[in-house]
Amino acid sequence: MLIGIPPILGPELLATLRAMGHGDEIALVDGNYPAQEHARRLVRADGHALLPLLQAILAVLPLDRAVPRAIFRAALNNDPAQRGPIHDQIDATCARLAPDHPVQPLAGADLYPRIRGAHTIVATSEMALFANVILRKGVIGPDGRP
Repeated sequence: MLIGIPPILGPELLATLRAMGHGDEIALVDGNYPAQEHARRLVRADGHALLPLLQAILAVLPLDRAVPRAIFRAALNNDPAQRGPIHDQIDATCARLAPDHPVQPLAGADLYPRIRGAHTIVATSEMALFANVILRKGVIGPDGRP
């Protein structure tokens, strides 16, 4: 255990978050996503739902301020105009923990290649469908602030 680090963030995931550089993206995917097949690097988070992991990661990961959007998510039926309860929860979690970073829903044609290109895919046991989130890492400035 570490002071100030959410205990859900295991050693492999912490090392991954630290190893990522500015502009690298990490994808948190639901339990139905073919993570093993699509990942350049795979971190397993079996037994954990997406929202607690998202919350823990947002507590330690600076998000990119140099781009218009740093948080992306799937949409119900891969249609950005559709949303399910999990999308409302993702949006609310991000609004609470990263209020300066609006969430961008993506169509499947835009989302899936982006997940495949992510620095790392985190495979969760999330049961909700279309429960995939991408976070783009930012920087910590010389003053110690994101």
